[in-house]
Amino acid sequence: MKTFSVLFVSLISFAVLAQSTQKPVLHGKHWMAITGKPLAATAGSMMFQKGGNAVDAACAMLASTCTMWDVLSWGGETQALIYNPKTGKIIGINALGVAPTGATADFFKGKGMNYPPQYGPLAAVTPGTPGGLCTMLAEYGKLSLKEVLAPAMQQAEGYPMEIQTANSIENNKERLKEWPYSKAVFLPHIGEKREGPEAGEIFKQLDLLETLKKLVEAEQIALKKGKSRKEAIYAAYDRFYKGDIAKEFVRGVQEQGGLITESDLANWKVKTEEPLTTNYRGIDVYKLAQWTQGPVMLQALNILENFDLKNMGYNSAKYIHTVYQAMNLSFADRDFYYGDPAFAPAQPMKGLLSKEYAKQRAQSINPNKNDAKAAPGDPYPFEGKQNPYTTILMNWGQANNLQKESSLSEEYMFQLRLGTTSIEATDEEGWVVSVTPSGGWIPACIAGKTGVGMSQRMQSFVLDPKLNPFNVVEPGKRPRVTLTPTLAMKDGKPFLAFAVQAGDTQDQNLLQFFLNVVDFGMNVQESTEAPNFNTDQLYLSLGGEDRKPKPGSILLNNSIPAWIRKDLISMGYKPYYRDRTSGPLNAIYFDWKHGSFWGGSSNYEDDYGIGW
Repeated sequence: MKTFSVLFVSLISFAVLAQSTQKPVLHGKHWMAITGKPLAATAGSMMFQKGGNAVDAACAMLASTCTMWDVLSWGGETQALIYNPKTGKIIGINALGVAPTGATADFFKGKGMNYPPQYGPLAAVTPGTPGGLCTMLAEYGKLSLKEVLAPAMQQAEGYPMEIQTANSIENNKERLKEWPYSKAVFLPHIGEKREGPEAGEIFKQLDLLETLKKLVEAEQIALKKGKSRKEAIYAAYDRFYKGDIAKEFVRGVQEQGGLITESDLANWKVKTEEPLTTNYRGIDVYKLAQWTQGPVMLQALNILENFDLKNMGYNSAKYIHTVYQAMNLSFADRDFYYGDPAFAPAQPMKGLLSKEYAKQRAQSINPNKNDAKAAPGDPYPFEGKQNPYTTILMNWGQANNLQKESSLSEEYMFQLRLGTTSIEATDEEGWVVSVTPSGGWIPACIAGKTGVGMSQRMQSFVLDPKLNPFNVVEPGKRPRVTLTPTLAMKDGKPFLAFAVQAGDTQDQNLLQFFLNVVDFGMNVQESTEAPNFNTDQLYLSLGGEDRKPKPGSILLNNSIPAWIRKDLISMGYKPYYRDRTSGPLNAIYFDWKHGSFWGGSSNYEDDYGIGW
């Protein structure tokens, strides 16, 4: 009977994999550009037609998505991984803003808050995306800032707004009315029944256009003075963070009650970093460091390497249970240990990413029951140290009320999957770019006459060190964010570039996408559309007061059969169901056998791409 059951699950898995996809695979030989909106992907393709490389295309897509408010804006943050074919190295771009002057735990507690706010000027870290774009372009691109910003500037002059963003504005109009500059930009029909733009309406952002013109002007003036291409782009960078744009941005922030100062902008810098990595079944997977949640996926892969996932069967009860438990253990470590590596104390990443620690965590998994008490482990012995937070760690579950039942509200589910977009690009020279930019999403507070929406990333800090001693807010510190691009290498060559939007579910969807390709042989489009599952047994990185883990809560796809649902319920799970569960995944697979690219973009949202 056991043999028959395994065979039956395998046949079901094969049937799922054999289904045709709702979107076709993208194929390209020379280049590929994929992102959150078709118009933005078109902006990327325009850079290739100008002779640009994948970095130029990624920067153009970033500028376009920000201008389109594709769940982010110009005042947000940019996180990227870039493969440089000239060096064979992967570079990490850290363009995340920092907490401003005066942003302390006592400041927010004094306002009666348990966390920094979700919206408005006090939710803002310093803007990172303009600096991130300029740095990537100056260091690794080929084109000028003028060329790369041209599509976004045309859009700022006026572009036909798509229905998703138009409805988001209308649904958030009451909050947008709280901020005068946001009201002026987003609500062109004040007093009418529908005050926001309609789908297809030409949406104009003249203040933002003027800001972008100033950036290009700074570049062009520098070029006329004999500066190099790189120096000229950095002249635009300086105008945003130290010039007249900075002054107006700060004025607009402070007028509306925010903390950001001119010094905060002038002192902030983009960081170029070495990413973290692990090897899973012969494939090297790269993530940004612990100021993101990226290492969660690396930890989960280390744990799952101790199991024969393929033999379990795709989305069988045993497979879902095993991956869910691995994710819970990894996210518990994230919730306690991750934070800005530039600030003491140092996070124990060597221990967290060690194979020996992963084996210990794997052995703690009960094969028959969900562990509702899954908590952070102790990685310090695996790097020859003693844990300085043993007392806090022992009481962590109680502090987070892990055993206390709480409802899974629509607001909680919204915060779990909030925000962001993703960008993937590659070219025949060998450049590969994966970006997960975010911040400043609607409802965004616009800073003065800049047209730039402020970030809302301050909410990812904690105020209580008992929750996470590494991620307590303080001026100059970067919050630990959910944003997590991914690159994978095989035999020393690019294998996959992939990313996804949606808050705390990002590395859940990315993990399953990767396993779909590596362990179950799906092609890149099949893997982006394949039914995933999400755990809610983690601490929310975004949101209001209800951020506590929901033990056993699991999102399942409607296609999961009744007998698997029954098995999971008997193991202590509390499922709920949706038709689309794969998240808005974007990915590129490198076909070295045929010398081509395969692009995938899930059927979840508007994301799509172009290849040639």
